[in-house]
Amino acid sequence: MSISKFPHHDVAVVGAGLAGLTLALALARSGMHIALIERQSPDQLAAVEVDGRTTALAASARVVLEDIGVWHRLEPYGGPILDIRVTDRASPLHIHFAHAAVGDDPMGHIVENHILRRELLAALAAEPTLTAYWQQSVTAFDGAGDGSGATATLTLDSGTIIQAPLVAAADGRGSALRRMAGIGVRASDYHETAIVCTAYHEHSHDGIAHERFLSGGPFAILPMLDNAAGQYRSSIVWTENRSLAEHLLTVPKPRFERELARRFGDFLGQVTVPGEVWSYPLSVVVAKRLTGPRLVLVGEAAHGMHPIAGQGFNVSMRDIVGLRDAVTGASLAGQDHGSPMVLSAYARKRWPDIWAMVAATDGLNRLFRTDLPPVALARRLGLASVNRLPLLKRQFQRHAMGMLPFGR
Repeated sequence: MSISKFPHHDVAVVGAGLAGLTLALALARSGMHIALIERQSPDQLAAVEVDGRTTALAASARVVLEDIGVWHRLEPYGGPILDIRVTDRASPLHIHFAHAAVGDDPMGHIVENHILRRELLAALAAEPTLTAYWQQSVTAFDGAGDGSGATATLTLDSGTIIQAPLVAAADGRGSALRRMAGIGVRASDYHETAIVCTAYHEHSHDGIAHERFLSGGPFAILPMLDNAAGQYRSSIVWTENRSLAEHLLTVPKPRFERELARRFGDFLGQVTVPGEVWSYPLSVVVAKRLTGPRLVLVGEAAHGMHPIAGQGFNVSMRDIVGLRDAVTGASLAGQDHGSPMVLSAYARKRWPDIWAMVAATDGLNRLFRTDLPPVALARRLGLASVNRLPLLKRQFQRHAMGMLPFGR
């Protein structure tokens, strides 16, 4: 039996976005030796000005973060979502989800992405079984790197060669690893853009998140914690058709704030946007396969969906839990945790949830964008009906909190 001269790890995780960092931490805290490869430095990843986005962590995601010992780091920065109010245009019919209907805990928390990355990086820095390869990129991937089929080989642009029985591609929608493995995607451009910013307002949001369905697309008002000066804040995810969004991004800030306030309303008083405004083109991307030889796709390398309902990262968290359990379970049983049998079982379990959520977010976006009178009437009556049926409403609420897989 030949002994590899290259660094060998149990799992190599490529990409240190939110999914990659969380997966690396979950596996390391399960006792596995992990390689983490990322083209940026930790300082770049944790910079405040990286992207301006926030993440809605569902209650089930919080449980996972508690389980891997990082929630205590994040909780001081998480704005609790106590209630959610869903409205359609100017219709008085709506749904109001109250957290007290299913328990005492918040339905979720809003955390700024740079804080999530910063705290995950700090937790990983203390893990003795993790080796990080910062500011390095994968230039080649071989799923049978030692010739026996028992390990994969990654070649980095620094010249370093890494071997592991399993490689997890967490390198985003444009995944280089996915491309190297020859895994195609099903993709569709929404021709929409998400405008993202932090709005400051005169009155407290009281922990209520608002999902407003407007003709241009969903307009989300997400409750953040007050800043250090005690100012009230909300994260805005504002969807518009691409041409209008591009125009709005070029207008003077006072004009932009007026357009924002017109959609936001005056229920929280005057609204201002003192900081930067960000934009992200929207599309749906789903890999045709979740696995390849010694390779598994995780997070947006596997699925990128519309931000409506804020479920993208929560689906990624279910990838992470499923993969952690599959890998650690196989290892404890003395099995090859990167084998086709283990990876196929993981993919079979994940596909129903992924496709159900992709279909739900795509369908909701299309349903609420149409202004055809019969569809609009049926839609509004549907909102009112759900609001008046406590059992059905609680079921929807439990899905939103991640307490039930979507579609059950």
